[in-house]
Amino acid sequence: MAEPRPHNHPEPSAVVLAMLRAFLRTAAARARSRAPWPAQDDDVLLDAPDDRLAPALVAAAQGEHGPAARLLAGTRDDSEWDHRDRYATRLAAFARFRSEWLDTWRATAPDDPDALLVAARLAVHRHWDSPARTELLRQVIPSVVAAAETAGPADPVPWRTALDAARGAGAEHAEFERLWEQAVRRSPHHYGSHVAALEYLATASSDGHGECLDFAETAAQEAPEEALVRALPLHAAFTCLTATGTGTGTDARTGGATTAAVRTHRPRLDAAADRAITLSAAHPAADPWAAELRNLLVYVLVRLERHQDAAEQLRLTGPYVTSFPWDRDTDDPLGGFLRVRADVRAHPGEAAPATGTAAPGRPRNGYGERVRPGDH
Repeated sequence: MAEPRPHNHPEPSAVVLAMLRAFLRTAAARARSRAPWPAQDDDVLLDAPDDRLAPALVAAAQGEHGPAARLLAGTRDDSEWDHRDRYATRLAAFARFRSEWLDTWRATAPDDPDALLVAARLAVHRHWDSPARTELLRQVIPSVVAAAETAGPADPVPWRTALDAARGAGAEHAEFERLWEQAVRRSPHHYGSHVAALEYLATASSDGHGECLDFAETAAQEAPEEALVRALPLHAAFTCLTATGTGTGTDARTGGATTAAVRTHRPRLDAAADRAITLSAAHPAADPWAAELRNLLVYVLVRLERHQDAAEQLRLTGPYVTSFPWDRDTDDPLGGFLRVRADVRAHPGEAAPATGTAAPGRPRNGYGERVRPGDH
C-alpha cells in the first residue's frame, strides 16, 4: 500500500499534470529536432511554451502568481517588449479558464503594472468573440487605456492592448492614431503594435492590400536587422491572401490565389516570404520562439504554391505548432497543420519558379473572415 502524501504536498490537479506531461514531451521533442523531416504526429506540440513561460503557467495552474509576476517584471526591466507581449498574451489566455492566480495577484498588488497588463489583455480576449464585441470593447477601452497610462514611459505593450481593443470596437481613425502614437513613441519597432495597426488598416482603408503592404514594407525596412517587425510584410501577405472576397479557398492545403488584386501584388508577396525566410534562418531549428513565424511562413508559402520552401520551413519548425495561422481556416488548428504538412510531404519537389514569377494557383471559393486579437 502506498504511503499517504504529506499534508504540505496536495494532490496536483489534472490540469497541472497535463501541463507537466506536455512540458516533458517538449523537452523530448527538442532532443529529436535534428530529424530530416518534421516530427511525427505524436510528437507535435500545439502552442508549447518556452522554457521561461512554462514554469509561470505551471505555477498559475496551482494558483500561484509569483513566477508570472517575476517573468513579466523581468521583461519590463530588460525592455524585452516582444517577449513581454507574447508572454502577457499567453498568460491572459490561460487566465480566461483559470483566473484564481490573477485574482489573487490583483488583490495583493492592485497597482502592479504587470497584473494590470494581463487583466487588460484578458478583458479584450473575453469580449472578442462576443456578438456584442463592438459595444463591450468600447466599454473597456477607458480601463485598458488607464492601465496603459500607468505602465511607465517605455512600455509599449499595454498600448498594443489598447490598439486591439480600439480595433475591435471599430474606433475612429483619430482615436486609433492617438493610441498608435503612444505605442510607437515608446518602441518604434514593437512587432505587436505594428500587427494591430496592420490589421486595422486592412479593414479601414479603401485599398487594403496595397496600403497594408506599403505599411509593412516600410516598417520592415526601418527596423534593425533581426527585429521581429521585419516579418511584418509576411503578416501583410497573409492578410492579402486570406481577405474576404479575394477568391482564396477555405483550406490552406490547396494554396493559390487568383484574383486580380493578388496577382497584382504577387512579386511583393514572394518578396515578403523571402524576407521571412531570411529571418527564420537567424533562429535555431526547432526554436519555440520562432515557431509562430515559421508556421505563418509555411501557411503563406503553401498559398503561393512554393512547396519546396514550405517543406524546409516545416523541417526547421520541428514539433512546434501554433494555433495562428491555422485557426484562420478551422476550429481544429492542429488538424489543419497536420493536413497541410501531409500535403507538402506528398509534393516535396513542387517548388514554385523563382521569386516574383511563381505560377498562379487554382481558383478558390471565398470564405468569411474570423479575426482574432493579435496573439502573434
